[in-house]
Amino acid sequence: MSISLLLEMAVSGSPDRPALVVDDTTVTYQQFADGVAAAGSVIQSADVDTVVYLGGSGLDLPTLLFASAHAGVPFAPVNYRLSAEQLEQLIGRLSRPLVIVERRYLDAVAGAVGEIVTLEDFRARTETVTVTEPATVDAEDTAIVLFTSGTTSAPKGVVLRHSHLLSYVMGTVEYSSAEETDGALVSVPPYHIAGMGTILTNLYAGRRIIYLPHFDAQRWLDVARNTGATSAMVVPTMLDMIVDRLGEAEAEVPTLKSLSYGGARMPLPTLEAALRAFPGVGFVNAYGLTETSSTIALLGPADHRDALASDDPDVRARLGSIGRPVPGIEVEIRNADDNPVGVGEQGELWVRGPQVSGEYMGTGSLLDNNGWFPTRDLAYQDSDGFLFIIGRNDDTIIRGGENIAPAEIEDVLIHHPKVRSVAVVGIPDDHWGQAIAATVVPEPGDEPDPEELRQYVRARLRGSRTPDVIVYRSELPSTATGKILRRNIIADLLAESTAVTPV
Repeated sequence: MSISLLLEMAVSGSPDRPALVVDDTTVTYQQFADGVAAAGSVIQSADVDTVVYLGGSGLDLPTLLFASAHAGVPFAPVNYRLSAEQLEQLIGRLSRPLVIVERRYLDAVAGAVGEIVTLEDFRARTETVTVTEPATVDAEDTAIVLFTSGTTSAPKGVVLRHSHLLSYVMGTVEYSSAEETDGALVSVPPYHIAGMGTILTNLYAGRRIIYLPHFDAQRWLDVARNTGATSAMVVPTMLDMIVDRLGEAEAEVPTLKSLSYGGARMPLPTLEAALRAFPGVGFVNAYGLTETSSTIALLGPADHRDALASDDPDVRARLGSIGRPVPGIEVEIRNADDNPVGVGEQGELWVRGPQVSGEYMGTGSLLDNNGWFPTRDLAYQDSDGFLFIIGRNDDTIIRGGENIAPAEIEDVLIHHPKVRSVAVVGIPDDHWGQAIAATVVPEPGDEPDPEELRQYVRARLRGSRTPDVIVYRSELPSTATGKILRRNIIADLLAESTAVTPV
């Protein structure tokens, strides 16, 4: 049993319903399934072990995902933003790959191993191929290989088996639950777990997928209005650009019912501005990892509304929560001794459930003997079960023997009226072990005095949380999903060490 089952069920229920929309092209479920069978047959005839895709979102992405399942080989979409050297290294780790690439990225993979074919040539092959029967696939075979973003270390190849993905979809989505008029506007990167999850869940629900291959805030608003999108998925940087484009105006997308976000921490000012801009829309914070086959916790629309309207600071704080676990997922927060902590206590978040992979190419599984996976996210849980992520284990700053979560300081600084965005990291310090360095993107034309920001933090947090170093930048290095590349910030600061001596 493979993820092909999801498409088979969708086609059997609504063969003539629109499945995919890109610009002026609309494909029905039956047309999509026919295209998948042809593409899968081409892959079978190529006699390869892996399908690599280097390109943007659109009709080709879901086609190749299900075509790979048809052929019984893993699908590996890779990041087209990587250098040629990085792409060659990643592709070289995959067994006998067929590399299907948009022509504009062809030079970047010229030195990669395997058979390399442009999308145009691959499409031409599908027009003449003799369609073959799907390969026999076991539920424990690998369906997708996704490379992590490598924000703190080299990218790891996460192995997602058909069983993990089927468990995720069938455990969180009701089959054929969408109305015929429903449409999901998708603009997340194709090589991210959200890009994979949104294909599987929306097709299983019978919902149109409306692709916006290249994100632009105004274009996103226009497409949402013109296509009658009823739901959308964005990452925090996208939502920030959308509310910035709107200014103080409301979005006026009357069909939109649900707006989900995830992929990185959402700055509270951005979320509050978005809630004002989309007053009739239900917001959903979807937290998940590549290793967990996407979403494992949700903060739903009612949770957002209740938190925004509450005068209780504990309830209001839930706007910064990732919500509660989805069905089938267990969570546990453990201390450094691997023991569960109490309500409100911080520790590492561990998760368990049938959708959790926790497996990497070349290194195997990180699941413990009882099936628990360490997310490496530091978290705590309130008395009503809401989970709060406070940062990554790898990001923790140890200053004078005291553990400090960068998010604690970032959440204060982001509310300063002259701060547009901020990232806090630890840098080596002879006296304290590590010093606290804040890289700040100021509001245009309004750079604050560093001492003003220090006093702002000191007035709201313990003195030991006050940044030792404050530097200004025009932007923060980040991935396409908005995850801050902290190692790049640290490297940049260390390269300018004479200019960032702690106060």
